[in-house]
Amino acid sequence: MIDYLIVGSGLAGIAFAETALQNQKSIAVFENHSQNSSSIAGGLYNPVILKRFSEVSKSQEQIDLVNHFYADLEVKLKNKFDYKIPIFRKLYSVEEQNNWFVASDKPNLAPFLATKINYNRYNGIESPFGYGEVMQSGYVDTASLLKEYRKYLIKNNLLSAETFEHDQLIVRSDLITYKGKNYKNVIFAEGFGIHANPFFSQLPLDGTKGELLIIKARGLNLDVIIKSSVFVLPLGNDLFKIGATYNWEDKTATPTEHGKQELITNLKSILSIDFEIIEHLAGVRPTVKDRRPMVGTHPKYNNLHVLNGLGTRGVMLAPAMAKVLFEHIEHKVPLEKEIDIKRFKKITWD
Repeated sequence: MIDYLIVGSGLAGIAFAETALQNQKSIAVFENHSQNSSSIAGGLYNPVILKRFSEVSKSQEQIDLVNHFYADLEVKLKNKFDYKIPIFRKLYSVEEQNNWFVASDKPNLAPFLATKINYNRYNGIESPFGYGEVMQSGYVDTASLLKEYRKYLIKNNLLSAETFEHDQLIVRSDLITYKGKNYKNVIFAEGFGIHANPFFSQLPLDGTKGELLIIKARGLNLDVIIKSSVFVLPLGNDLFKIGATYNWEDKTATPTEHGKQELITNLKSILSIDFEIIEHLAGVRPTVKDRRPMVGTHPKYNNLHVLNGLGTRGVMLAPAMAKVLFEHIEHKVPLEKEIDIKRFKKITWD
């Protein structure tokens, strides 16, 4: 009997797969092509909410886990994924400068916010009030990571590319059978695709469409990530990732002209040099209205579990949420109320 059947091979799915393998558990992964948000994500990890200069919950714990988790994957897959690079938050007024100083003086934010305003000059970007520097930040090349991890799974006969058929799942109290094979547990890590899952479709996963651009801008010699109305992330060779939009109505993964124009307008508000659009990407982030992940076990089936709702912070949250779900299943460690699906008390489960 295989320990874990994992449905979904985005960030959540591979984080749980790797956590299980590191703990000597057997796995099988279904690719589930229903969503692409992990592949096209910005990939930033940032311990600070820059709109309000406030700390992300358990940020230091999550950053420490991020550092170890992706470093281990780089060794395992013999590839580079994690790029340590500061985020420079463009400041727009003396008031914002003062708010930055107040935030950087707080004990919980001091490890992440530089105490001095940075006045670095970058060709094509004017910032008379300077930048606030976020430390312990960076980005993960999610597209490359997912590609290489899937190669690893295929090489070890652990990945199935066929579409998962929920109605073929036979759930008993002591085991689960899917197309003739037996499993102890199933982990559903389907992102926005959860709406097609009859076991967990009742969960209030909202979904927020995001669009990104890859541009070429010669002469924009950035060595940091600029955060303003959009983020500008240097990829090398004069290429930059620009993002992102937020659309709560459109639930398709199709790039739109409206999204492209919104990104162009916001980019031109901070960048004065010419650029060329190389690629236009879109995906639906698995978001929840209370902005908390959705982790837990089905109330009627103790061997069906969900790992979802990582939203815009998938790179930071995936290793941490995979770890807590694994410990919950294997060692009965209680989940925190803020992330446990039990918080949705009004749901009527089938």
